[in-house]
Amino acid sequence: MTRKKTRLIHVGGVAIGGGAPVSVQSMTKTPTTDIQATVNQISALKEAGCEIVRIAVLDEDAADALVHIKRAVSIPIIADIHFDWKLALKAISNGVDGLRINPGNIGALWKVKELVSACKDRGIPIRIGVNAGSLQKDILKTYGHPTPEALVESAARHIEILQDMDFNLIKVSLKASNVTSTVEAYRAFAAIYDYPLHIGVSEAGLPPAGIVKSAVGLGILLYEGIGDTMRVSLTAQPVEEVNTACSILKSLGLRDHGIEIISCPTCGRTRIDLINLVKEAEGRLRPLNRNITVAIMGCEVNGPGEAKEADVGIAGGNGVGLLFKKGVVVKKVMEAELLDCLVETIEGLNEEQNV
Repeated sequence: MTRKKTRLIHVGGVAIGGGAPVSVQSMTKTPTTDIQATVNQISALKEAGCEIVRIAVLDEDAADALVHIKRAVSIPIIADIHFDWKLALKAISNGVDGLRINPGNIGALWKVKELVSACKDRGIPIRIGVNAGSLQKDILKTYGHPTPEALVESAARHIEILQDMDFNLIKVSLKASNVTSTVEAYRAFAAIYDYPLHIGVSEAGLPPAGIVKSAVGLGILLYEGIGDTMRVSLTAQPVEEVNTACSILKSLGLRDHGIEIISCPTCGRTRIDLINLVKEAEGRLRPLNRNITVAIMGCEVNGPGEAKEADVGIAGGNGVGLLFKKGVVVKKVMEAELLDCLVETIEGLNEEQNV
């Protein structure tokens, strides 16, 4: 994969574009005015691998809460604001690291100029967030529907406003709930502009269908080198969004994040309780936060081969399993002891490598 070269900007301490790694973003789903609940959710997101978090700012109380939230967390915060330029100014003064606001939707140009001036003074980027569900009325009238071309035209209008004010700390998203429309919009935009792109399929829905839609759409774009930050938008807890995003990046070799488990789907040859074994292993291995591959296989057909290629692996037999470490069989282990033995081996590997 060859990444499309985009301009480099920073959201807090996170580099975006310019060849920087694709960063994972999510959005809090707590009331922003509930400061402790929001801080707790951000902490959980960070632990899962989230690098940037977006927070909805609905009113002045939410904007006031930002200063307290910002002090309590360690990852950059983007304020998500619609229409109200005063809320954006307050969010800036309260220390946010970025804004998600469409300049064409906040009224008179003097308001935009005041907002841009504040962003310039603090080096705060603006994400132009184009969404198929909220396009300008005249654009919808022209195209009839939120087509990819309509999304790009909407983005172009917002960009032009900022460019005319000599502001270039811009990131752009062009999201639709339809996978093909989303992919085509990002492709068309990337062919014209070099602004960094935040990619996502909006309103993807409940897991597992929402995970599938996101994986297909984002996977296509990332494989084509398009995308600098990403969010998986699920009707679910935000940690699940982050876990999915990290899995997508890992599957394409774009990021390392935590232990990757390779496990067989099972079949009539499987003679150990592999499904429950994998579920328990996932829960116990996640806190180890180690970038290694673990194979948990159910029989002697593909099991030994996959287990040998992994850092640590199990190839199941009849109530037993062969334990592999770095391609070598370490020992035969009874089924009841497999999980404990696997975890102990991985912990020992961590110690050997001073992790």
